[in-house]
Amino acid sequence: MATELGPTPVKPASGTPEVHHGPKGVGEDNRILSQGKWASWLLAPTIVALGVVIVYPIISAIVMSFQKDAGLDPVTGLFTAGGPAGIQNYVNWLGQQCAAPGGGTVACPPGTLGGQFWTATGTTFLFTVITVAFETVLGFWMAMIMARTFKGRGLVRAAVLVPWAIPTAVTAQLWLFMFDFNGIINKLFNASILWTGSEWPAKWAVIIADTWKTTPFMALLILAGLQMIPAEVYEASKVDGASAWQRFRLITLPLVKPALMVAILFRTLDALRMFDLPYILTGGANNTTTLSILVINQIRQGFNSAAALSTITFLIIFLVAFIFVRFLGANVVEQSGATGKGKK
Repeated sequence: MATELGPTPVKPASGTPEVHHGPKGVGEDNRILSQGKWASWLLAPTIVALGVVIVYPIISAIVMSFQKDAGLDPVTGLFTAGGPAGIQNYVNWLGQQCAAPGGGTVACPPGTLGGQFWTATGTTFLFTVITVAFETVLGFWMAMIMARTFKGRGLVRAAVLVPWAIPTAVTAQLWLFMFDFNGIINKLFNASILWTGSEWPAKWAVIIADTWKTTPFMALLILAGLQMIPAEVYEASKVDGASAWQRFRLITLPLVKPALMVAILFRTLDALRMFDLPYILTGGANNTTTLSILVINQIRQGFNSAAALSTITFLIIFLVAFIFVRFLGANVVEQSGATGKGKK
């Protein structure tokens, strides 16, 4: 009786060894796991260093912010070593409350550090909005010029970066000399302005100096985005008869938007932490005190209260960053992932 068999196996040709393969993909998975282990070991020192340098100070500051500052008890007149304060430090800053001589809290008198929180917050956002707006417009204009091909372009790019490369303390001192009553600014415009002696001239002095210094940073990031736009796109638009304004509005702006939003995000976060420029130019006088200056001034009077203020500043900056990333499209990670998928 004939037995039903399956397909007859094909024997390898004479002289060809028969190769037995294992399960498909096992070798590749093992190789990926091995690479992952090596990557973990290589990244471990960096993660530990970041934890020591960044995470630990943040946690310590948050813990300190819930403690009372050591000092004299206003009721007994005795020195106290502090102790748990709960959220009182935060309430004092947000409500601009100061300790009363007979105990409890009262509204902070004008001019005291506790009474400057909301003024400093408004000044910080004023500097941020105006400087970032000026730097974005000027930086875009500079980037458009540097993106063109012309003789001496490399020298121009190097020269533009000089203000950004100068340390901020040096920049502030240079502009302090220029804004002096007998300085070059007043002589150039034949004016007699006390730039650091009254509120709005002092604020504009900070804005002008900060715009001069950090506009090259914006121009550099925007230039990187402009160079990613293929030249063929502009050539095709010219063939179609698009004007210079149409090419800018319909091609340049949409394609450079990811890099532009990341540049605005970085610069906004940096401006919210502004300290050394206004501190050297005005010392924080004439309503030019920012949140960072207020934190430094408070450290001289109490570390724990300063820790609460620095935590509030951190939360404000984090909220601004979240808004940019979540609602304004400044997510460099998602943009990079989308670019990688598009290339596959």
